[in-house]
Amino acid sequence: MTSIDFFGGVDEIGGNKIRVKGENGSFFFDFGMGFSKANDYLSEFLQPRKANGIMDFVALSLLPYIKGIYREDYLRHVGLNYQQKPSVDGVLISHSHVDHVAYVHHLREDIPIYLSRESYLILKALEDTGTASFSEYLHLKKSFQLEPKLRGEGYKRSSAIKVDRDIRIVEPYKGFDIGDFHIKAAPVDHSLPGASAFISENGEETMVYTGDLRFHGRNPELTHKFVKEAKKANPTIMISEGTRIDQDTNISEEDIEERAVKEVAACKGLVVVNYPVRDLDRLLTFYKVAQDTDRKLVVNLKQAYLLSLFQGDDNEYPELGDVMIYKPRKGWGLVGNENYACVEDEWICADDIASAESLRDYKKWEREFLKADNTLTYKDLQEEPLEYIFRCDFFELKELIDIKPENGIYIKSSTEPFDEQMEINEAKVQKWLDLFNLPLLNKRFHASGHANGKEILNMIRDINPEKVYPVHTKDKENKEKFLELEEDGIEIIYPTLSHKS
Repeated sequence: MTSIDFFGGVDEIGGNKIRVKGENGSFFFDFGMGFSKANDYLSEFLQPRKANGIMDFVALSLLPYIKGIYREDYLRHVGLNYQQKPSVDGVLISHSHVDHVAYVHHLREDIPIYLSRESYLILKALEDTGTASFSEYLHLKKSFQLEPKLRGEGYKRSSAIKVDRDIRIVEPYKGFDIGDFHIKAAPVDHSLPGASAFISENGEETMVYTGDLRFHGRNPELTHKFVKEAKKANPTIMISEGTRIDQDTNISEEDIEERAVKEVAACKGLVVVNYPVRDLDRLLTFYKVAQDTDRKLVVNLKQAYLLSLFQGDDNEYPELGDVMIYKPRKGWGLVGNENYACVEDEWICADDIASAESLRDYKKWEREFLKADNTLTYKDLQEEPLEYIFRCDFFELKELIDIKPENGIYIKSSTEPFDEQMEINEAKVQKWLDLFNLPLLNKRFHASGHANGKEILNMIRDINPEKVYPVHTKDKENKEKFLELEEDGIEIIYPTLSHKS
């Protein structure tokens, strides 16, 4: 008998961790972090202790206590048993947003991770450029390891042992098997590349999992094809996202582009914009806005790295040389600055110090971009503000101290706050904007990554499953909207959080 256990994604945005078990084989749909639940307990400087393995996460109900899925080094370090074989046969990643993938870090390396090539590239960027404590998605660094000292008796802490995870790239609609389940990945449109839905069948049930999707992005044909293929499968069960089930309108990337061109064309200073770093469709939107207004789009080092991974693919994204790359000041601040350093009792201007020394503050992956011809510093933005659109997120607001923008605007092109911590950060952003007299433009400059309620209900009607499990919904009240489908003979089952191991 096929069973489904929900360990996240119930009455919350994200956090999807859905286990499917059959007579022969089992897998998870996603293994992500629930934002709201994590923010109830944690903050930037209040994080679970690595020294306690997974147990801080379990105590806070952020991770389910399931035997046979977690990494050996974390379990043994706190005296927990480690099974020789994993208790699940795979994890299917719908896309690389952290609310669907973050807690892969805690999984053992011999559990296969199935995902699209684009999702793999995004995780590579996250792993290579990130600074978070728990971000081992494609590799696992063994912790709490000792080795004999080369001289004398005793042991010393060994250098981190890096182990490859069992990563399996899936091709669109090309079937693969996990136990008695035959599964196909179906590309869908979302707010980052590589998002997939999944169609699974095992003789007892045919199951459709939407992941996160929309019909109003730059590639709606992907989602429409998924709906057709899912309908052909005659599913008995559908697990559907419902993020915007209570809404009935959309804003498209074309809408944003049109509105932004008008605002940017009228601006007499620097245009500052905040959009999600992994949303390459939004990057493309503001790249086009820059072209239409005779400006150049300026991205940070992390987005430059991500964009470099997608070069050469058959996509619309700009070439890395078509955007400008911002050099931030780090450490001693010797890049593009008039600071001074003392050399043998003589204070020398940073501009006169050897470039090799000025790069020491930067990580290896960053240095290659700093050497590129299309880089600039705060001086360039300060001297020629009408030439640029500067992408600047919450953690880069400090760059405004150096830039000192005048007569500029700030376009917020990201989701509205949906929890208390996001509201606190939003208030801080406003303080920064007030400090530099930057008007905030935040109305209708964001295209959601999620379909609206009418589209979700029509999609389900088209696919016509026997049963629907709503997930990824804001609260219990919103998911009541799914009950409308009962008039079409579709059974609605509200999942509850499972505590099974």
